[in-house]
Amino acid sequence: MKIHEYQGKEILKEFGVTVPRGIVARTPEEARDAAKELGTDVVVVKAQIHAGGRGKGGGVKLAKSPDEAAKIAEQILGMTLVTHQTGAEGRVVETILVEEGLPIDREFYLGIVLDRTTGKNVFMASTEGGMEIEHVAEHSPEKILKETVDPAVGFRSYQARKLAFGLGLPAELVGQAVKFMVALYDAYEKTDATLFEINPFLLTKDNRLIALDAKVNFDDNAMFRHKDFAALRDLNEEEPLEIEASKFDLNYIKLDGNIACMVNGAGLAMATMDIIKLAGGEPANFLDVGGGASQERVEQAFRILLADENVEAVLINIFGGIVRCDMVARGVVGAAQNLGVKVPIVVRLEGTNVEEGQRVIRESSMNVIVADGMKDAAEKVVAASQGARAA
Repeated sequence: MKIHEYQGKEILKEFGVTVPRGIVARTPEEARDAAKELGTDVVVVKAQIHAGGRGKGGGVKLAKSPDEAAKIAEQILGMTLVTHQTGAEGRVVETILVEEGLPIDREFYLGIVLDRTTGKNVFMASTEGGMEIEHVAEHSPEKILKETVDPAVGFRSYQARKLAFGLGLPAELVGQAVKFMVALYDAYEKTDATLFEINPFLLTKDNRLIALDAKVNFDDNAMFRHKDFAALRDLNEEEPLEIEASKFDLNYIKLDGNIACMVNGAGLAMATMDIIKLAGGEPANFLDVGGGASQERVEQAFRILLADENVEAVLINIFGGIVRCDMVARGVVGAAQNLGVKVPIVVRLEGTNVEEGQRVIRESSMNVIVADGMKDAAEKVVAASQGARAA
C-alpha cells in the first residue's frame, strides 16, 4: 500500500525523524492560509500523488508570498500530472502540501528496501540526492552505498556512521546523521514497510539534517497489525479494477495488453504472462485467484477481467493442487453463462481432478477452447485474440 508524502512525514515525525513544517491544503484559499501560518519568506507548494518526478512535471513550485502560493495552488489542483512513474495517463492532483522553504546546502539520498537476493533489508545512501535513484544505479552504481541489515541485531549505529562518513558529511554532524538514520530504520521496521525513500535527504546551511521528501510503501500482508493505516489509503490513486479485486482477496494488477489471464499462484501467473509474450501476445493483467479459489471467487475474477474494455480473449491457466480443476471449470462455465461472455476463452487445466474439469468444459454449451499445456494455451489464446480483432 502506498501513501502520500505528507502522510509518510507524519509517521516519520512520530519516530523522531526530522521533517519540514508543512500544512496540507485542498483549495487555493487553504494554501494561502498555510503559507501565512508557516511565516517563511519562501514556501514550497507540492502536488500529492503516488509517483515520483513531480517537480519535472510541474507539480512542485516555490512561492514567495501567500498570494503566490494560492495562485500556484490554483494551477496545480485539478491538473493531470504526468511523470515517468504515472505513465501517459497521469494522475489528477486533489491535494497539495505547503511546506516551509529551507536554506539548502547539499542534497543526498537515503533508502531502505528488502534485498531479495540476500533476504535481508538493505539501507542505501548516495551523494546523488534529488536525482532518480534508478538513473544513478544504471549510470553510477558506485555512488550508491549499501549496508545490509542482519535481522538478528537490526541496523547498528556503526553502520549509520559508515554511511554518514561515506556521504562526506562534516564530522560534527555525524552524530545527528546516525540518530536520523537509526530512527528512520526503526520506523521502517515497526510499520512493516516495504520501502522508505528519502530523496532528497537535506543538509541545510544552518547544519540541520531533514527529510525533504518521503516515499513510504507498506506491506499489504501486514495490514492486520496496522488497522489505523487503512485510513491513509487514497482510492483515487488506485486503479478501480484493482480496488474491486481487493474486495474479494484477488491479486490483480492491470496491464496494457489485450489478453486477460486468470491463474492460481503468483509464479504461474508470471510464467503465463511470459509465455503469452513469447507467443506474440500482450497480457492485459496479472490475476492470481489463489490456491483455494471458490466457484464464487472465480466468477468475481471473471467479472473484473471482462470489465477491462481492452480484453479481446481470456486465458485461464490452473494447476490443481489445493484448488480442484473441476471446481474451477464449473466456476468458469457458470461465470461465462451468467455474464454472457462474448470474447474467446482458452482453458488449460492440470492437476487434481483434471479429467473431470475438462469434461465439465467440453460438455458445456459455451465456446471454450481446451488447451494441452502452456505453450499450446498461449498459441491458441493469441490466435483467438487476433481472430476476435479481425472480426
